[in-house]
Amino acid sequence: MRLMLWAATAGLAAALTARAQTTPPEIRFDSVPDFFKLPENTYLGEVAGIAVSSQKHVFVLSRGNTSGPAYGAAATQLLEFDDNGKFLREIGKNLYAWSFAHTVRVDRHDDIWVADKGSDMVVRFDPSGRVKMVFGRKPEASDENAHPLEHPRPPLAPVDGYFRQVTDVALDSHDNIYISDGYVNSRVAKYDKDGNWLGSFGSFGTEPLQFNTLHSIAIDAQDRIFVADRGNRRIQVLDTSGKLLKIIEIDVPFPKDAPVAIGNKPVAPPPNGNWTQLPGAPWTVCITPGPTQYLYVSDSYPGRIYKLTLDGKVIGWLGGSGKALKEFGWIHEIACPAENEIYVAEILNWRAQKLLLHPR
Repeated sequence: MRLMLWAATAGLAAALTARAQTTPPEIRFDSVPDFFKLPENTYLGEVAGIAVSSQKHVFVLSRGNTSGPAYGAAATQLLEFDDNGKFLREIGKNLYAWSFAHTVRVDRHDDIWVADKGSDMVVRFDPSGRVKMVFGRKPEASDENAHPLEHPRPPLAPVDGYFRQVTDVALDSHDNIYISDGYVNSRVAKYDKDGNWLGSFGSFGTEPLQFNTLHSIAIDAQDRIFVADRGNRRIQVLDTSGKLLKIIEIDVPFPKDAPVAIGNKPVAPPPNGNWTQLPGAPWTVCITPGPTQYLYVSDSYPGRIYKLTLDGKVIGWLGGSGKALKEFGWIHEIACPAENEIYVAEILNWRAQKLLLHPR
């Protein structure tokens, strides 16, 4: 009996040890207070995007500088700061494509890319701030039928070169361009480096290579495309031809009394079939540079940031929902210029934070 008891105890201890090893640790971190210095009488609205250049300049895409009616107002403003958070300039003031900010990216040439969900356009600026390329087309203001896009299920058939509520953009090592055509068309559009249409892959649905709100997109050094399939609560990893390589799901324990940033606590399965607000649903993806790359992902509830290896293993997490420093209100985009230095853009708190991580 004693031998059996010892064996059972040893088995239980081994099981607990294995579970402890597979539960990722919390990552200690600091938030730099008052990092961004705005000019007098300039304010951030919902901060939808953030990106960092090779010069360590930080680009903040905000739904500030709102103009127009109370409903359907234009809300996009692109601001540049230096590496110390000093304001440098506004880029694209009164640009024709500005309607409803979604994401900003900076490529290896320091060109600045903005995806505007309201105008259904992606705009490429050179480092001086001049418009270099435009993708998609804004609905004509003179059209008597001009109105916000509808969301039929299933969606209408997509049209080459046009977007329906575009969300993000990424480039591979050959400068081919991949655009997540996210809320309605549910596909990844591909262009060559000169802006020529090459095709698209994906459709609406829940099966592999189907999407429900492609909300963010990033590409690693091996040209693997990581697509935040937010509504399906997963990340789909593709090659440059659109072949599915892997599906990543994030399942990390969290306290059942974890605060919600806004609204009612989400329930699973969601009654509408959309997993956007559930734990682990990826709102944004960012891949660090360097010989060893890591993937950073955020969710809206419990409002955490997760650090993953590129094969999908969660190796740590940080933060949670709230309004104080080091807490988050719907992180909409992450910039990760280094493994332990990241920037986050928050929708609900109208701010961006610079975070310094201190992993064990």
